[in-house]
Amino acid sequence: MAEPNGSAQPAVPAEASAGELVKHLTEQVSLLIRDELKLAEYEMTRKAKRIGRGAGMFGGSGLVALYGIGCLLAAAIIGLASVLPAWAAALIVGGALLLIAGVAALMGKSQVSKGVPPVPEQTVQSVKADVEEIKERAHR
Repeated sequence: MAEPNGSAQPAVPAEASAGELVKHLTEQVSLLIRDELKLAEYEMTRKAKRIGRGAGMFGGSGLVALYGIGCLLAAAIIGLASVLPAWAAALIVGGALLLIAGVAALMGKSQVSKGVPPVPEQTVQSVKADVEEIKERAHR
């Protein structure tokens, strides 16, 4: 029988004593655990690299999207500047952006306040109820 790392395992004699069998079993379990840990480490390293590449791609796409939004904003200002003075067009677009940012901030604050405190309250109540039930049954 060959080990996952390629070395051959010593064969157990057919008439081995119980002590030899236990020794062989502990060696095999130890080897199995080490090999499983190596596999887990390899798998996690591979996944972490993929996650890192993906995060970098997301970051890059966000940066490009930010430049795209900047171009669209410039186009909006230039479009309004054909009807209004340039300063007024920039003022209108800037004011609209600040208004959108304010609404988004208020919505974000509302969502954060709904998540505070970060304690699973329903789970805590459920566990307390379970403990009470166990105490009642233990006293019966």
